[in-house]
Amino acid sequence: MKQALEVTILGRQFTVRSSSSPEEVARVADFVNEQLALTAKAAPTADTLNITVMTLLNIAGSYLQSQLDQQSLSTQDQKQLELLLDRIDSVIVGG
Repeated sequence: MKQALEVTILGRQFTVRSSSSPEEVARVADFVNEQLALTAKAAPTADTLNITVMTLLNIAGSYLQSQLDQQSLSTQDQKQLELLLDRIDSVIVGG
């Protein structure tokens, strides 16, 4: 069940509806604020909108890279599993 929760992003209060726990919502808000602060530090003359957009692009890029990495690991895991199954088959057939 979704509940209304208050978070503060860039010093502004927002009400979000989420089925996640209040702790998880707070953790996400903290992460967003940390990422915004890192971008603001790297671009001290940027306005709030530019900081927000640059942060969004950075987070989206990291997310998409993580998905690619996970797919790559899944492919590697699959290949490793196939090698292990081949070895097991060769031992069973050979033994």
